[in-house]
Amino acid sequence: QVQLVESGGGLVQPGGSLRLSCTSSESIVDMLAMGWWRQAPGKQREVVGTVAVDGSTHVDDSVKGRFTISGAKDTVYLQMDSLQTEDTAVYICNAFTQGGKSYSGQGTQVTVSS
Repeated sequence: QVQLVESGGGLVQPGGSLRLSCTSSESIVDMLAMGWWRQAPGKQREVVGTVAVDGSTHVDDSVKGRFTISGAKDTVYLQMDSLQTEDTAVYICNAFTQGGKSYSGQGTQVTVSS
């Protein structure tokens, strides 16, 4: 059973940086894309960014210029700079296969507070 293992969350002051990592426990042969979503208390889950197997990336307009997404084999990173209090959320890693399967991590808490 594929598991996505996330790391890198924590508490940071406004203006600070964090780097999230997500790695699959097993090699996903027909990987299509990986990405990060986030869910803040009382809000709907929203996409932060995705990276496709061909290397193409997308980041949501709300974080563009502050967050950078990148990927390697079965791994996705999210570099978060200039963090703001509204970035506080649980960040969840997801992976999607060309065969239509999807996998989701447990989530890692990011708290931006002074």
